Amino acid sequence: MTLSSNTPHPAASPPDGSHRHAVTPLVRNVQLEHVEPGEILDVGAPRLSWRLIGGAPDFQQHCYEIEFASGGQSSTQRVESRESVLVAWPFQTMASRQNGVVRVRCQDRDGRWTAWSDACEVAVGLLESSDWSAQFVTPRTLGGFTDGAPHIFTTFELQEAPAAARLYISAHGIYEPYVNGVRVGKDIFAPGWTAYEKRLRYQSYDVTSHLGEGVNSLGAILGNGWFRGQLVWKGNRLNYGDRLALVAQLELEFPDGSRRMVLSDGSWSASPTGILSDDFYDGECRDMRLPLSIDAARSEPVDVLEEDHSRLVARRGPSVRATERKPAVSLMRSPSGRLQADFGQNLVGWVELVVRDRQRGDRIVVRHAEVLEGGELARRPLRSAEATCTYICAGVGEETLRPSFTYNGFRYIDIAGVDESDVVSVVAVVLGTDLRRIGWMTTSDPRLNRLHENVVWSARGNFLEVPTDCPQRDERLGWTGDIQLFAPTANYLFDSSGFLADWLEDVAAEQWADGSVPFIVPDVLREMRATAAGWGDAAVVVPMSLYLSFGDLGLLRRQYPSMRAWVDKVRALAGEDHIWTTGGPFGDWLDPLAPPDDPAQAQADPTVVSTAYFARSAQLLAEAASRLGLDSDARHYSTMAGEIRASFERQFVAEDGVVRSDCQTVYALALCGNLISDEGRRARAGERLVRLVLDADCTVATGLLGTAVILDALVIAGRPDVALRMLTQTRLPSWLYAVEMGATTMWERWDSMLPDGSVNPGEMTSFNHYANGAVADWMHRRIGGIAPTAPGYRRFEVRPLACFALDHGSARHTSPYGDIAVRWVREDATVELHVEVPHGTEADVWLPGGSGPIVVGPGQHGWSGLRESA
Repeated sequence: MTLSSNTPHPAASPPDGSHRHAVTPLVRNVQLEHVEPGEILDVGAPRLSWRLIGGAPDFQQHCYEIEFASGGQSSTQRVESRESVLVAWPFQTMASRQNGVVRVRCQDRDGRWTAWSDACEVAVGLLESSDWSAQFVTPRTLGGFTDGAPHIFTTFELQEAPAAARLYISAHGIYEPYVNGVRVGKDIFAPGWTAYEKRLRYQSYDVTSHLGEGVNSLGAILGNGWFRGQLVWKGNRLNYGDRLALVAQLELEFPDGSRRMVLSDGSWSASPTGILSDDFYDGECRDMRLPLSIDAARSEPVDVLEEDHSRLVARRGPSVRATERKPAVSLMRSPSGRLQADFGQNLVGWVELVVRDRQRGDRIVVRHAEVLEGGELARRPLRSAEATCTYICAGVGEETLRPSFTYNGFRYIDIAGVDESDVVSVVAVVLGTDLRRIGWMTTSDPRLNRLHENVVWSARGNFLEVPTDCPQRDERLGWTGDIQLFAPTANYLFDSSGFLADWLEDVAAEQWADGSVPFIVPDVLREMRATAAGWGDAAVVVPMSLYLSFGDLGLLRRQYPSMRAWVDKVRALAGEDHIWTTGGPFGDWLDPLAPPDDPAQAQADPTVVSTAYFARSAQLLAEAASRLGLDSDARHYSTMAGEIRASFERQFVAEDGVVRSDCQTVYALALCGNLISDEGRRARAGERLVRLVLDADCTVATGLLGTAVILDALVIAGRPDVALRMLTQTRLPSWLYAVEMGATTMWERWDSMLPDGSVNPGEMTSFNHYANGAVADWMHRRIGGIAPTAPGYRRFEVRPLACFALDHGSARHTSPYGDIAVRWVREDATVELHVEVPHGTEADVWLPGGSGPIVVGPGQHGWSGLRESA
């Protein structure tokens, strides 16, 4: 028996107390493009989004009004539309520097209006290169690679405090901005990492409150960062240039309406600071006896660099910031006598160490590592990265020691030069791109909950400016293959819309003219023009994943030339038979049966893997073309995808369903890619996959590319029970092996740590790699039960498959339209299911034991007494 209910959300509170307004929802979360409230926009006609929260479930938006106020004038536009996600700007295009506020209200077909939303601030940035008058300036002699971090600055006098002041600023290198000695903003490692030759982000800050009558100062301390620090291998520095530089444009408006600019130019100065060296891989050395502030007595002139201001762009998503503070859970001595701290969580950031009673000139050294081996820091996995911060004490009572221009991946540190009694506190400051969390899930199995948390922590740590592979060793690069696999998981867990859209602009910028996509983006392996299946496909897969999650058709339109160029490149390589034989060099990377020193030696035939990816990207490109109204392209690439599938089946699939190389990965790719059209062969291929998995005792026998789809393939084969057995297996190799070993993040290898507690002997071993965390996407859809089936979750599927294997499960996701929630509980042989559907969406709910979906609209729905089908 099933019971269903549709319960209204809490009603909106009307300003006049009338019943007419009592049933209308509230308009909330008004947003422009994908930027945070108050952040500058890089377009003059930004798209708007909002959510309808609460009120009666039967309220269906029929039209909306947008009110825009700017410069003392306001206007309102009414639009008949059900859309509420990234709708077109209905007013005249704004100019650079224009400010204002927008409000939104909505009406249904019954004439019921919502109340107006809260005002959302609008701030347009500098849209044209001609808007920039400031010059890039660099220290004349200071600031060489071995000279430490310089402070570039100017002073200026104001007759009165400004009514408004906005700073536009960027750098070659990374910077910390200061006005009158006060740190501006909370951004870390600005301007971030992009394809610097083509795109250099700038930031903008309202600094009105920092300025006053009299002499004022403006400047920034510059670090090496990605511009000039080590990347890829030891000693590989100066990837983008050898001179740090700053560009700063301070625009002032006074009470009488007059304006003034303070511009970086040849009149500025540079002085040394107490940061003696800085590097992301090696760490930072800081002399606490020397100031970070302006040191006019030791200053020197600057040189002006001739740079292209058209490269300067505003960012699309959040910046890197400090997102959490985690005090050490223990201080202890290692077997060798070193003072160690354990933070209880493998994380990414820096250590803030407060010490007391140090002598002037004492040196304190902090080293980082992710795990212990034999009770000591396991630093071999760092390879050439020193991951060490050194501080020379000022000897002034309590001193707070922390770096500015480096970061590390670590759970443990050791500290030399201080005793426990002189340590006041040890805190790990968690750093990462400040993405808003939008997805959660939990189950009755605490091991699966820990696995899910490990996925979240690996995403938090590796989403630092770009989606990196790892945060600790001499790498930390934007490998395209990793994010291609992980994008659906990322998009469920976090609002990654702006973050990944920004990175995709660099994918397009770094793409070769022939369509080749670099292995890493931003690309610092510039001499390597090879194409790699599963890596270059990120140019197609990630935009489509973002579109499905966030409904951004504009992103799809912007990335479409890049997507098409990649597929056309592979088409040229594959030839007339559509079999891609040159899709190396990675293949099904990190197959657990591959030798530790040769992770590309997978069981899966690389030609099978490459051709499967070729088919997938061609099909996704056809879908993108259809969405964009490019009918000719849609037909062309749909036909191409069909031909690739036919060639795959003809070349690789035997009559008995056996796929060439007969391993878990090739069956998973074939089933999930719909590459076997013959029903009999497809069924036998599914049976063969299940047999391989059962013969392996449900342990994982796939590399990265196969691991992301293996559980879905088992469901397609009709064995979700085997999929769940594989997910909950604890024997090596398995997802829960690492959990049982105490992991708090995802590992690069299934056996990054061996059962005896020693570190894998391979040269490439990371304890914070999110790629195998792509399994969380399956968990969200098949345990939590939430899966988008239309862009932006406008329609979604609720189909939890684990109801009769676990005791309970729940999932919650904040979609562009509002919160989606699913909760189920098993009692003996029956299941109770609850679903929450936001305004503007529909859900296809598959009840346990049912033969098809039930379509439900906005509101809260519940069913009980559900039984599994016989």
